[in-house]
Amino acid sequence: MNVKKQHIVLIIIAALFVGFLGGYIGYKTMDPNESAKQQTTDDGSENNDAQQNENDENSETNNDENSETNNDSNDAEDDVPEYMSKVVQAYGLIKENYVEDVEEDDLIEGAIQGMLETLDDPYSEYMDIETVGQFNEQLESSFEGIGAEVSMVDGKVTIIAPIKDSPAEEASLRPNDQIISIDQEDIDGLDLQEAVDKIRGEKGSEVTLEIERPGVKDTFEVTLVRDEIPVETVYSELESIDGHQTGYLEITSFSEETAEEFAEELEALENEGIEGLTIDVRGNPGGYLEAVEDILANFVPKDIPYMQIENKEGEKQPFYSTLDEKKSYPINILVDEGSASASEILAVALQELEYDVVGKTSYGKGTVQQAVPLGDGSTIKLTIYRWLSPNGVSINETGVEPTVEKEQPDYYYSHPIRVEDDSYKLDDTDEQIENIQIILNGLGYETDRVDGHFDETTEKAVTDFQEDEDLDVTGEVNEETGGHLESMIIEKIRNGEDDEQLEEAFKSLYK
Repeated sequence: MNVKKQHIVLIIIAALFVGFLGGYIGYKTMDPNESAKQQTTDDGSENNDAQQNENDENSETNNDENSETNNDSNDAEDDVPEYMSKVVQAYGLIKENYVEDVEEDDLIEGAIQGMLETLDDPYSEYMDIETVGQFNEQLESSFEGIGAEVSMVDGKVTIIAPIKDSPAEEASLRPNDQIISIDQEDIDGLDLQEAVDKIRGEKGSEVTLEIERPGVKDTFEVTLVRDEIPVETVYSELESIDGHQTGYLEITSFSEETAEEFAEELEALENEGIEGLTIDVRGNPGGYLEAVEDILANFVPKDIPYMQIENKEGEKQPFYSTLDEKKSYPINILVDEGSASASEILAVALQELEYDVVGKTSYGKGTVQQAVPLGDGSTIKLTIYRWLSPNGVSINETGVEPTVEKEQPDYYYSHPIRVEDDSYKLDDTDEQIENIQIILNGLGYETDRVDGHFDETTEKAVTDFQEDEDLDVTGEVNEETGGHLESMIIEKIRNGEDDEQLEEAFKSLYK
């Protein structure tokens, strides 16, 4: 089975492009007098060096909401509540009396950011003029950065998912990795935009991130080389599974062109006579709501909604396709903890059509953001709706649970090897040694134990590896041997070897 896979959280070193996605992929800001496409993704990666989190809403809904929001903003200017005088008073007090000069724009933007922070919502945020421009550029065709969707979670810049074929994916950065410092500078206290500004940069330049990973005692550093990240979102393969012609479609994000690309690839597979289809949204942080709506129109018949939107009053609006009937062949969908927003809309809709969801529980972003311009080129992205499944279920903060749960091999979840001293050797005990043992076993060099104790079988496995790779044969893991172990296990994962989730998905199609 030779399916190209590069998303699963691998292991170790390389690059990440961070952005604003915190929960959805991309969205365009709206002109005060025009609707703009909203996105549903999630994630805060540079969002394409600033991809933001999904604006979930179809264009019709966005038109109505934009109009209402803009009218409300104008009314607010004419009718300022009396209690707002305290804000004006504070502004004047600081401007006139603070011991140092203060920029008026800084005070105003700080007040806006402060109001949004009180919402305790990682997806509602302020984007200044520069960030809006960067964000829109990155949604078009390509952008420069490290390639990872990020969000602010519990006050920490957190990776939602690395982007396919990005430096971040090659470095094995994973969902839920937390960025502690950037170029040895602690980022505690920075907001998401400030952190993203430090991470992004020109192609070919380097950035060093300190990462805190759940389940790993010590933090570790990765140095990433920023690159150009192309926005190519759909990949397809035709596989023969137990004699069945089987289609495989991977969606890496939901951008402007994704639905059209998906339709073209699906048609090509159907022309080949596929008897089953697996859709893969592992590591997909989301994107345009409109894109996932168009994709669902290929699968969800018109007698049931493909999703619902709920406003603050609890009023629900269902959305329907024009499809007459379901596909004649079996379908399932692959998800993991990096699947968010629009990916989850797709997954839960298929699940409620009684198709299998395979893999691990998804991220859990079930809210919709709308971008509203403030008149000077800056924008507020505000959560205004919850999206619900066809049956009216919210997956926010819980995710979509798979009907067929499947983990990857242990080495898929290994992490960078840090050699604290000169080397790890016989009778040493350390958490890093457990990680080394997992990698050795993943590469076929068997050890009797995986508990962090460097025993004789671990020494033999290291010796055999060093002989095969023409390294100095010492039986110890120094920095050179550790680097070779890392690069080889990453390459194995990138080649799709032992992708047990994908194998399970193919197998379950014809059960």
